[in-house]
Amino acid sequence: MVNDNEPISKRLAALVAERHLRRPTVEELTGLSRSSIYDLMAKNAFPRPVRLTGKAVAWPESAIAEWLAQRPKTDAA
Repeated sequence: MVNDNEPISKRLAALVAERHLRRPTVEELTGLSRSSIYDLMAKNAFPRPVRLTGKAVAWPESAIAEWLAQRPKTDAA
């Protein structure tokens, strides 16, 4: 979480330090296909990526980790 009372340089360092994941890595980590990721995003059920450049996007690793942690746990049979 961003603290507005911190100096901008410290806030920027926190944002830059976070790793961002490209779509193939997100697919691999979540087990979801490209279309499933975008369908869930349309339903506000999956984190949205951030824009890296005019065309490139990536997901903050923390957003994917949080989404995975919120998934229902299943019992191994």
